[in-house]
Amino acid sequence: QQQQQQQQQQQQQPIPSGTGNDGAAEQQAVASTSGRDAGDVPKVRFADIGCGFGGLLIRLSPLYPDTLMVGMELRLKVSEYVRERIASLRLEHPGQYGNVSCVRTNAMKYLPNYFEKGQLTKMFFLFPDPHFKAANHRRRIINTTLVTEYAYLMAPGGWLYTITDVEDLGNWMRDRLDSHPMFEGVSEEELEKDPAAGLLYEATEEGQKVARNKGNTYRAVYRRLAAPRELAANPERLVSRK
Repeated sequence: QQQQQQQQQQQQQPIPSGTGNDGAAEQQAVASTSGRDAGDVPKVRFADIGCGFGGLLIRLSPLYPDTLMVGMELRLKVSEYVRERIASLRLEHPGQYGNVSCVRTNAMKYLPNYFEKGQLTKMFFLFPDPHFKAANHRRRIINTTLVTEYAYLMAPGGWLYTITDVEDLGNWMRDRLDSHPMFEGVSEEELEKDPAAGLLYEATEEGQKVARNKGNTYRAVYRRLAAPRELAANPERLVSRK
């Protein structure tokens, strides 16, 4: 039990950031999401924040076989399950699923320790915790402060995906992204051509449960801009699906 507690404490510690040895540790940590050595592989480009049981990652992996992607999950047992699931798939399908992995971390606290400026081209926030009480809204994974952080980590032209079955949370996420000068909504025409957008509804276990119960979902996808835009009136970017 003491050993397990020590492992949990180590996994919750942020990875050092900076130059010299600290910078090398950070680079190694990012590269470790692919299971290979730093310096001889491309960088991680997709991040699934709160990846749950890894359903989206498993679906994305064969669609983007040349793109490294990582799931970030706070719960110890769940993150262990995802890693074991990926390892099993690699054995069953040799040569596949080598571009996907999972790390246990608190993304709300430590995300900048894993990625550098402009590194990510896709970020996913699928069915996040709604934190219904007003006093807990600051804990929502999409808030003004964190959206600025995401903008820093994303490359210009990168896409940020959100979906929820809670209408209030959907409106909350849309409002925070609409009001941020570094993001603009992606049109439905563009989303129809995007392989990842169609996976948001039912790739995850949570999405499948909502579909079985015939619930509504609220999807909003945004593009990271190269330069700040002038803020205008709230556009209708939230799409409800029954």
